[in-house]
Amino acid sequence: MAYSVGVPVLPDFATRFNAGPTTIGLLFASFGVSLLMLSVPMGSVSDRLGRKAPMIGALLLLAVSTVAFAYAQSLPMLFAARILQGAADAMTWIVGFAMIADLYSAEERGRAMGLAMAGSTAGIIIGPVLGGWLYEFGGIRLPFLAVAALAVADMIVFAVVAPDTKGSGVATPLRDVLAHRAIAITLLVVVAGAATIAMLEPVMPLVYRSRFGLGPAAIGTLFAIAAACSSVMHPVYGRLSDRWGGRRLMMAGLVGSALAMPLLNLATDFTTAALTLVPMWVIFSMVVTPSLAYVAEAASEAGVESFGVVYGVYNVAWAIGLMAGPAIGGFLLERIGFGPLTVGWSLLLLVTGVTLARLR
Repeated sequence: MAYSVGVPVLPDFATRFNAGPTTIGLLFASFGVSLLMLSVPMGSVSDRLGRKAPMIGALLLLAVSTVAFAYAQSLPMLFAARILQGAADAMTWIVGFAMIADLYSAEERGRAMGLAMAGSTAGIIIGPVLGGWLYEFGGIRLPFLAVAALAVADMIVFAVVAPDTKGSGVATPLRDVLAHRAIAITLLVVVAGAATIAMLEPVMPLVYRSRFGLGPAAIGTLFAIAAACSSVMHPVYGRLSDRWGGRRLMMAGLVGSALAMPLLNLATDFTTAALTLVPMWVIFSMVVTPSLAYVAEAASEAGVESFGVVYGVYNVAWAIGLMAGPAIGGFLLERIGFGPLTVGWSLLLLVTGVTLARLR
């Protein structure tokens, strides 16, 4: 929710701070700076010290940074708050998925990761709707204050309910993790996929407003519809990953995302925008859930027991995509337009997916 609540109010930020598409793209991309810097160190810390305390600290940081975002009075303040949100994200994702890998066997991880991603996507569904409607009801600060309050509630519930898994007690060196080819290929898939979806998230609201005159509530509803359909599919892809293998599914998702992206140009109003956005989000979720399960499987087969470091590296790959996608997307949208951007990106993604799928 904290990540997506700002999507429908991006046009307002652009107006308030006189920011163009490139600057808005960089604002979204700054979320990935903290992910890139903190992911591996946090993974190592959680492997050595356990999972519960870092998660509680991350949720507290999420609440504080979201309040800071609400009261930002300048672009530098917005960027600082967004970077702090990225730090909280780095901690929650790494510790959370490492905890799942600790608690579930290889035969069950796909299902467990799918359920976790369904929860994450539920937050993405609620975020834009909450952001759009609360913005229209109470102004630009209210959506972020509501999310901050929910982060505090989440922290309290997690402290009471969640088990405290201890990790392996030792952190595997980063170079040893990256030396395994299956893990390296998975990370490249994650970079490509994250860059794609992160590019579309700030670009699509700007396109929908300029082409169709859609407001924050309508834009938020569009993203909610797409995310709802994606959320339903995460547990399905998780079970298929357990049955057929995560590698096969994540490669199919990457190629399928490339084929679906040009369809976004066919939208002419709210209805057709929904009909083109939904397939893109549903297919993309085939990249996320199987890759989460497969990276743990590949690490286990290689004898790596430090799941915190493994998911720290996974988060670094995701962060690279989050940083590159919006920045490149905003820059190209401003200079070549939406149509050439999506077609060119689709071709590049298709070549990347086919190339990685052929590697053994």
